[in-house]
Amino acid sequence: MDTIQKNGNPAIEEIKGFSYPKLYTGKMWYVGFRAYDPAMKKLRQKRIKLNHIDKIGDRRKYADGLMKRLVVKLEKGWNPWIEVENEKAYKTFTEACEHYRKYIKKLLDDGVLREDTHRSYKSQLQNIENWNKSKTIPIEYIYQFNREFISDFLDYIYEELQRSVVTRNNYLLFASNFSQFLVDKQYLKSKPSEGINPISTKRLQKKRTIIDEHDIIRLCDYLSKENRYYLLACYILHYCFVRRKEMSLLKLSYFNIQNQTLFIPGEIAKNGDSATVTLPEKIIHLMLELRIFDNPGHYYLFSKDFRPGTERKHEKQFTDYWAYHVRKNLKFPDRYQFYSLKDTGITDMLQRYDVLTVRDQARHSDIKMTDKYTPKDRIKANPLIIKHDGML
Repeated sequence: MDTIQKNGNPAIEEIKGFSYPKLYTGKMWYVGFRAYDPAMKKLRQKRIKLNHIDKIGDRRKYADGLMKRLVVKLEKGWNPWIEVENEKAYKTFTEACEHYRKYIKKLLDDGVLREDTHRSYKSQLQNIENWNKSKTIPIEYIYQFNREFISDFLDYIYEELQRSVVTRNNYLLFASNFSQFLVDKQYLKSKPSEGINPISTKRLQKKRTIIDEHDIIRLCDYLSKENRYYLLACYILHYCFVRRKEMSLLKLSYFNIQNQTLFIPGEIAKNGDSATVTLPEKIIHLMLELRIFDNPGHYYLFSKDFRPGTERKHEKQFTDYWAYHVRKNLKFPDRYQFYSLKDTGITDMLQRYDVLTVRDQARHSDIKMTDKYTPKDRIKANPLIIKHDGML
């Protein structure tokens, strides 16, 4: 029996998951090779019959081209048994990723996904694709997106890039969501993320970025001279705890000067719930000084250059200005972030007022969430209790 073959060690074949194709001739002509069958958990012989080609010369020519094509496919990760078991599993990784992008875009358009969530999913998927392309042997087909692939990627994020536990866990959550999509769309039979656990964060404390009092004074003095409109944004974050995306969507009609309140509609709130928070007089006075309410009610509060206008500006403008102007010119440390104003504001209020008052102003769902903003080493003793003289 004539054969055209690449001889290999069976142990090596087991590791690779396939053997190179050979031409077998005799009564039955076929190209044969072995490939790993995940269902049977072993290498299994695959035969592609050639007797339907009448002329011997044509058989040999066809077999030669077929074996070359098979070698390329096998070395890229193709598996004939998975193709037979589930046609979609033979789709490329790139094709599945593109399908997922279209799917989450539709969810965004239909209002199911928030803009931030959509942007985060796109970024995480792109990072996984970029990492795969950087590998010595990147995966080619979607069935290769398995538990080992996900685990290796998470190790890359946490150990090689030295990202935080939270970042690593967020990528695992994304991998789980993507895996569910692959199962729902019948690319895979089961979620490859199953069995990979998040790293516990119970012992991690929120990294506090409380701004010292003298630096708060410096910030106020600086912005009072350089940009009073941005100072207003800092006030609203510090006293009303309005998130930056919510701030970018605030309209003048949401403010009630007579009642001294700010209404935050559910469609712009992070948690989707409408709420009303108190406007301290300090904010109202600054808004009146800046003649904010001389503008129509449908204007955004923070449009171009943080002034009222008809154009909604991206929330990134708040953190960009902080990084490239405030922190740079005041030489603030990196731990002073724009959101440090919120941490500082909640901490300050908790030392002055009861926790329920602060919880409602911060729109927290429960007291535990409010308490997380309080660094335990910054809590001061209650002066009323210090002087308390009980019955004992």
